[in-house]
Amino acid sequence: MKIGVMVESFRSDFRTGVEKAAALGAAGIQAYATFGELVPENMTPAKIKETLDIVHSHGLVFSALCGDYGCGFANPEKNAIYVEKSKRVLDLSIELGCKIVTTHIGVVPEEENERKEIMRKACRELAEYADSVGAAFAVETGPEKGKILGEFLDSLGAQGVRVNFDPANLVMCVDDRPEEALKYLGKYVVHTHAKDGIMLKKRIEAKLAIGEEAKEHAALLEMGHKYLELPLGEGDVNFDVYLPALAATGYDGFLTIEREVGETPEKDIGMAADFLREKIAKFNLG
Repeated sequence: MKIGVMVESFRSDFRTGVEKAAALGAAGIQAYATFGELVPENMTPAKIKETLDIVHSHGLVFSALCGDYGCGFANPEKNAIYVEKSKRVLDLSIELGCKIVTTHIGVVPEEENERKEIMRKACRELAEYADSVGAAFAVETGPEKGKILGEFLDSLGAQGVRVNFDPANLVMCVDDRPEEALKYLGKYVVHTHAKDGIMLKKRIEAKLAIGEEAKEHAALLEMGHKYLELPLGEGDVNFDVYLPALAATGYDGFLTIEREVGETPEKDIGMAADFLREKIAKFNLG
């Protein structure tokens, strides 16, 4: 397995993020293509070449693009717009050599209903398009348990919508064990995020710095917090169980570090890279 970094996690411009990822010894980077420097409408042939030159000159490749527009696919009127936008991001991913676009599709209902069928129709269209160009949309895990998402993907009748496996989202949001979710999703995984965290109601000792004050568990719940993202190894993702289970599915791609909170992202990403290198060596995953 290889270590990647989401460049936006550095909270810098694209070039600086690439430089920092390379300095940490990463093999690849993921970047957003729904805002910022890499939106498809701005990516002329010259801009694509410039972007690839920046990445390749630092010894890196794209692990994936992020094509999340923040609205999912449960609204038919919005779907008419964002399915097409998502296709253009996938086209760009091919130009940039990764052929993978990660996204959130919204919460998949467990029961069959109108919302689920609307999501299925949009995802089936995306899957068929991805199949036609030899690429993949990768749904990020977490809004629902792995079994529910796996059964939904099974129902599409096309392979082009697959999975971006985020173990922390499963732990934080739906109390699902990553190694359990892999039983249903392992065959679909084409990309992963390396992240950690806790569900607050399961960890009564949790604290979070809000401004200059460390808020206790009860105060966090009162403020509406349901989970905390934490540095790798400090949350409830058991990487000693999860990573071997991931490898057992045949996955040998990127573990892409994503750090969405915290005051010292570069330090946290560096610690995460060291943590992953240790686990890759421990379980002979390199």
